[in-house]
Amino acid sequence: MKALITGANGQLGRALATCAPASSELIALTSAQLDIGDRAAVDAAFIDHAPAIVINAAAYTKVDAAEEMSELADRVNHLGVSHLAQAAQRCGARMVHVSTDFVFDGMASHPYRPDAPTAPLNVYGATKLAGESAAGAESLTVRTSWLYSAYGNNFVATMLRLMRERPVLRVVDDQIGTPTSAHTLANALWTLAATDNVGVMHYSDSGVASWYDFAVAILEDAVAIGLLDQPVDIIPIPSSAYPTPAKRPRYSVLDKSDTIKALGYAPSHWRASLRDVLEAIKSDG
Repeated sequence: MKALITGANGQLGRALATCAPASSELIALTSAQLDIGDRAAVDAAFIDHAPAIVINAAAYTKVDAAEEMSELADRVNHLGVSHLAQAAQRCGARMVHVSTDFVFDGMASHPYRPDAPTAPLNVYGATKLAGESAAGAESLTVRTSWLYSAYGNNFVATMLRLMRERPVLRVVDDQIGTPTSAHTLANALWTLAATDNVGVMHYSDSGVASWYDFAVAILEDAVAIGLLDQPVDIIPIPSSAYPTPAKRPRYSVLDKSDTIKALGYAPSHWRASLRDVLEAIKSDG
């Protein structure tokens, strides 16, 4: 099975390459090697490689910067997905696309089903929602949330850096979601890619947390395994005390019941996944 991964230099792309089935013939293209916003480049890549599966891990994920860089965000998150979906359809490839919990407005009080009404609060979410439409009904779109890994820029990396630099941190406690390891998501994507599921599905690790809860867990586990020398004070604050250019949903927990049935297993709890990632960071030095 020949499989094409886009965005192979990102944290999800790297995890997908690491978790690829032994039976797959992997073509992992970085954003520098394949700019999905370039239709001609996408068409050429599909002609050259003729993949049976394409997993799109390429995305513009700078949520705040997207407010000013809306054209660039749309080029990657929307138009790029359209180019991939059309090329996949022409060559008969199965396409799996990754989207986000930020397509929701956060006004719910229970986990969002895949068919729940969408209403993104920011440019990033709007471009990702447009990308879902561009992927089309014949593709599988998997929404996820609060992605992190041992590599790249993410909340875990930022918290570890700040915990080494500052004695006190202030972290928002009124935005609720689920931290998700890129490694567990990658495994789920490979499993789902081998099914005939199409449309929209949800995947995140299990459990619920605020950003404050997430930060406290990072601190506790990092100290416990010797990744940090000593604890720091973490103070919970409301979102109003930490204004950002892009609005975030206050609640974006995803209902994964359909995905669990398709996978045949329940995702690990986010605390367990976090410990695995921190151990990987420690072993990498």
